[in-house]
Amino acid sequence: MKTKPNRGKGYTACNSCRTEVVINNKPTKALLDPGAFCSCVGKSFLKTCVPNFEDHLLPIIGIKFDSASNQMKELGIFETNIIFPNINGDLRITVEFFVMENCSSTQFILGNDYLIMYGIDLHNNKDRYFTIGDHKHQKFAFLPFKRQITVNKVAEVKLELERFKSEQLNEAEISLNLTDNQENELSALLYDHRGAFASDKEPLGAIIAHEDDIILNIERPYPPLLRRPAYPASPKSREALEIHIKELLDLGVIRKVGHNEEVEIATPVIVAWHNGNSRMVGDFRALNTHTVPDRYPIPKIQIALTQISQAVYISTMDSLKGFHQIVVTPRARKYLRIIVHCGVYEYLRMPFGIKNEPSHFQIMLNEILPEEISEGWLIIYIDEIIVCSKEWEEHMYRLSRVLTKIQSVNMKISLKKCHFGFKELKALGHVLSGLSLGIDKSKVAAVLLKPIPQNKKEIQ
Repeated sequence: MKTKPNRGKGYTACNSCRTEVVINNKPTKALLDPGAFCSCVGKSFLKTCVPNFEDHLLPIIGIKFDSASNQMKELGIFETNIIFPNINGDLRITVEFFVMENCSSTQFILGNDYLIMYGIDLHNNKDRYFTIGDHKHQKFAFLPFKRQITVNKVAEVKLELERFKSEQLNEAEISLNLTDNQENELSALLYDHRGAFASDKEPLGAIIAHEDDIILNIERPYPPLLRRPAYPASPKSREALEIHIKELLDLGVIRKVGHNEEVEIATPVIVAWHNGNSRMVGDFRALNTHTVPDRYPIPKIQIALTQISQAVYISTMDSLKGFHQIVVTPRARKYLRIIVHCGVYEYLRMPFGIKNEPSHFQIMLNEILPEEISEGWLIIYIDEIIVCSKEWEEHMYRLSRVLTKIQSVNMKISLKKCHFGFKELKALGHVLSGLSLGIDKSKVAAVLLKPIPQNKKEIQ
């Protein structure tokens, strides 16, 4: 039992029986009302969700309805599918709603008729939720009860939203073709799901329930090639290595291996330089040679991108240092030890350059977002996420679904690599739009700039 409120404050224990549902491909609200004799909806509200509902009304014969205040004027019966979103899989039911002319409710009311028919049970313990039929493992949440918000609270929320837009959201690219209302809706949605994005407080996620393992095709004793000394490095490269090692230690990606720990496998690293910037790269070729390969195919880009056909709104997202967000099993960590001039370190997260990692990331996202992929509007290519839609409201709902699931597994998205609400943009080496699919010319510029062959030898 919850803590009993003070005398005269019993009303403060109340809460909502509303939940979020999807009707006619649009997110909306439904009230689970065991006190209602039947399921009903007001004409005005239904028209906002299904503009042409009157073309599909079934007749009502010999039934009159009354509410607590007056007699209801019934128009007919509207049958529709209701989708209950859930991170463990959405559930769909079919309901016949009585449409009322003079009902002022701004939600669908799911009455006792269909609560009983589908076995919808409302649980009012400490963690309030409801279940549907035999799917007891799927707990559906109620929406929080909205009490009166003070002026100070409204100002505080508005200030937080503006801070999010100026400090984080400005890193993302948002289409300039969006209206002011659309841009405000998008900003509010991304703010509500801000936990899905990397920030200064949480720069890197640790994905839940998807630990990765490495299986070798050899037994001990391991060949000498798997335990090599550190590569020679210049003073400049040593300094860069120390900076990279410290950064990975601070992020919790690696740990220092103690002097008393046995080291059977150690991989040397090198520093790669490009435009004055350094990158630490592990030489995992020997380890990859002795790793049992995965047989999971990476999707073909050209085939996957055909799903964008007729899309009006396209958004892309990219996980921040995706492989570093994958936790490694204790057994695999011993295989992922690197050696540098300042000691031996062990990866606690998956490093870049490991065999099977692209396929593992693909499998993981396919398992996190299976319904969204099967519905044909979500494209996953390793760590690239593409959402496409024909209508803006639909796009907002789909972005919300994807971000909710990403947040539920503690994955972090890089806002610097995000593009929202575009009709055309570059991704996966292509120019994407709902009308056409083309090659990104910047990716093939070197080939295009080569002179045209003038003789047989140049062609060869």
